[in-house]
Amino acid sequence: MNRPCTITFDDKKLTGNADEPLIDFLENHGISLPNVCYHPSLGAIETCDTCWVEVNGEMQRGCALRTEEGLNISSRSAQATAARHEGMDRLLAKHELYCTVCENNNGDCRVHNALVEMDIPIQRYEFQPKPYPKDTSSPFYTYDPDQCILCGQCVEACQNVEVNETLSIDYASENPRVLWDGGKEINDSSCVHCGHCVTVCPCNALQENTMYGQTGPLTALPWSLKRPMIDVVKEVENTTSAKPITGISELDATWRQPGIKRTKTVCTYCGVGCSFEMWTRDRKILKVQPTPDAPANGISTCIKGKFAWDFVNSEKRLTTPLIRENGQFREASWDEALDLVARRLLNVRDIHGPQSVGFIGSSKASNEEAYLTQKIARPIIGTNSVDNSSRYCQNPATKGLFRTVGYSGDAGTIKDIEQAEVVVLVGSNTAENHPVIASRIKSSQKLHGQKLVVFDPRKHEMAERANLFMRPNASTDLIWASALSRYMFDNDLADHEFLERWVNNVDEYRESLAPFTLDFAEQKTGIPKQQLIEAAELIGRAKSVCLLWAMGITQHSHGSDTSTALSNLLLVTGNYGKPGTGGYPMRGHNNVQGASDFGCLRNMYPGYEKVTDEDVRKRWAKGWGVKPEQLSLEEGWGNFLMVQAAADDKLKAMYIIGEETAFSDSNTHNVHSAFESLDFMVVQDMFLSRTAEFADVVLPACPSVEKEGTFVNTERRIQRFYQVLEPLGDSLPDWRILTDLAARMGHDWGYNHPSEIMAECASISPLFAGVSYERLEGWKSLLWPVAEDGTDTPLLYTDGFPTEDGKASLFVLEWQEPLEAADEEYDLMLDNGRLLEHFQGSNQTGRSQGIWDQVPRSFVEVSPELAAERNIQDGTWVRLTSRRDSREFPALVTDRVAGKTLYLPIHFGKPGVNALTGEHTDPIVHTPAYKETAVKLEVLDKRTEPPLPSTNYRFGKRTPNEGVAVEVKWANEDYTLPPAQQTNPRKM
Repeated sequence: MNRPCTITFDDKKLTGNADEPLIDFLENHGISLPNVCYHPSLGAIETCDTCWVEVNGEMQRGCALRTEEGLNISSRSAQATAARHEGMDRLLAKHELYCTVCENNNGDCRVHNALVEMDIPIQRYEFQPKPYPKDTSSPFYTYDPDQCILCGQCVEACQNVEVNETLSIDYASENPRVLWDGGKEINDSSCVHCGHCVTVCPCNALQENTMYGQTGPLTALPWSLKRPMIDVVKEVENTTSAKPITGISELDATWRQPGIKRTKTVCTYCGVGCSFEMWTRDRKILKVQPTPDAPANGISTCIKGKFAWDFVNSEKRLTTPLIRENGQFREASWDEALDLVARRLLNVRDIHGPQSVGFIGSSKASNEEAYLTQKIARPIIGTNSVDNSSRYCQNPATKGLFRTVGYSGDAGTIKDIEQAEVVVLVGSNTAENHPVIASRIKSSQKLHGQKLVVFDPRKHEMAERANLFMRPNASTDLIWASALSRYMFDNDLADHEFLERWVNNVDEYRESLAPFTLDFAEQKTGIPKQQLIEAAELIGRAKSVCLLWAMGITQHSHGSDTSTALSNLLLVTGNYGKPGTGGYPMRGHNNVQGASDFGCLRNMYPGYEKVTDEDVRKRWAKGWGVKPEQLSLEEGWGNFLMVQAAADDKLKAMYIIGEETAFSDSNTHNVHSAFESLDFMVVQDMFLSRTAEFADVVLPACPSVEKEGTFVNTERRIQRFYQVLEPLGDSLPDWRILTDLAARMGHDWGYNHPSEIMAECASISPLFAGVSYERLEGWKSLLWPVAEDGTDTPLLYTDGFPTEDGKASLFVLEWQEPLEAADEEYDLMLDNGRLLEHFQGSNQTGRSQGIWDQVPRSFVEVSPELAAERNIQDGTWVRLTSRRDSREFPALVTDRVAGKTLYLPIHFGKPGVNALTGEHTDPIVHTPAYKETAVKLEVLDKRTEPPLPSTNYRFGKRTPNEGVAVEVKWANEDYTLPPAQQTNPRKM
């Protein structure tokens, strides 16, 4: 609870929250205290000396002050004013002012703004260039030491927000600067190009390369012209004072504003759901600027969200419909293309029946577009064969949650993960797949003592940082999870009070754990018994535990059972329904959660209502204005089953939206063969993807930045995104295409804006009853379930579970061997997954040269022990052969993998992993067991350069520290407290 307090500031009584940073408190009252180094997401760094005030006669830095009852503060005293001016003078000795030709003079340069507020007439200390060149090595941003004021915000962001721990400042140096790995070039360091440092920089010392020459009337001038202009202006400043020049730069900042558009959007990559402003001039994307208001990410981004947007303006974008004739595509009008699609789909339905048509919705399109995809499938075609890419990744987790606790989403929010006493990561390479969530965990561990437990066959970054890291054998996670549950019961660590009040089936479940002894777990998983005990004690004695899992669990032949076992463990220890607890299956795509939430599932209407329930069918039929008989009561086929049905000549037509099914489904040969056997295939996408190459009609769709809508992130958080740019060429938003298609099929829905689609869904689905665009305006968000009055649910299960009796259930499980394992011939297991730099099939990230240069080719990771045994070195080519096919890759020798486990990134299509994976699936939800691929390895007589460039961040050496070492600066003999003048202002 916030406590009120009243302070006196410059003789005015101000009332607000106690224990609030003074700068924020004053800002809420419309009062600006000049400052440069303060950032609300970073707190007080105390490096810039521009915010001095007098408190009860004592000089203090305003950024470090927090409000309390009775504070009496003066910013107008002669001493405070002189101290602030001295602080600014010291900054200007390190920062060359040339605002009118500077790309950063856009109203948010804090050095410029503080200078204007202080109305400083002349610069006391002469600027002198530093003996360092600009660092332009990064393809994404530039560091200019001559503009750097040594405020340290970049260091604080890197060390304690992102916690990549790359940046530092050597205040003891004669010419201090920001250092990457202690003095490396940016692109030769451990920098992951997340952009945190650029986001928080208060001036132009760190700047996106896309900003250069793009923002103001004079910024495009070559430096050969800018330099003489700057020199002339400096002479004028020294004779007439800086005020006229400052006035001109103020005008320049104002003149720029109409040409620079700032639009809130939501990231199109992973499931974290980062939101930010996108700055554009015409079709040029200038930069991505996150804000503390963003509910999921605050100021955080990753390399993709911050920099991987070149695909939007790619010359490879589809801009007009295509129709296949005589084996070739030709351009067509929208009328011709949509008329053909409508006619052929209805014809297939009428001849072969509704079940002969299947739809795959996009996990990258909006909720509204997912809703319309299933609305075409169900009331128009009459089939429930509609699905999305969650079939390939998260459906097993969804099943595990349905079995135990009732909702198919994260139990809480990112804030809950941050505040947990213990975080357990299972089969989740969080730092690369969900970097912003990983940064929250790293920060909580570093700053607040959170304990991190990692179970994973691969030693990724989070495993390296873990307090306890265990490497289970492939496909054995159900065993250790069940053994830990048994340990809790056997050692009085189970939460009996919670179990008695909130959980069913406790006794039967406990009896079922008899086989899962620690000895059995050690034997099957390969994890030493003592480590299992240590993990059990840590989890069992913690007051709050969050457990996160991802495709390392779900993409196995029994992923549903293992997901269930993980949720069982949380129930046994009472880790649901209170802050800092719960199960968190990490969603991979930006809207894979929303695509399922809004009905792209073979067995569920929007809001997870069963298609087999007649009462549910009646409500949806009424809402859609159709007869109940038009809606099938039979579950449809999912993605995987659709492909099999096509191969068996049961599915005749497919409509695929924004999914690279030909790339991402298992056993590529069978998928391609199935597509070729279809009578009719429609693909709706931004690019002529591998999947689109099989289509009869290709419809050009828009990326999220060219339309409006909503996404649901991994937290269940619904957020609006706004249109940044006009659609490229004749491309159209998916919702517009689907609405126009439905009209041609006899169903004129008449939507003119996505808000109308959301309103319709909310009027029918209880889960979204209170969702509206008005309630999602700006940075606002809602976490489902949302009551009709708009009350949402950040933390689930606080007052029970969504079952008839309000209780969860412990689900009895048996250990089953994986459907594919290594044997004498296929003696290695091939793990696979994503890398930080790329996303999925790289249709988007692959359009950015800077991204591609970080990881330019495919490779297979080989353990040092296997490399030694078979004489493999970096760049040695190997042939991997599964029970289905062979592919060749260069090797990368790394201890990220161990023993006879290999790792292959999934992003590179032509030599793709799915030529090797099989069609064995989780029998419950039919998710392919991508992670169960046994291979044999042949060393080839071929050697090339190492597949990862030596400059890749994985080869960098981080320099962890506690943040900005301002105490070192203060202790330096060259430093004096303002308002006393500084002997060497450029250093301090």
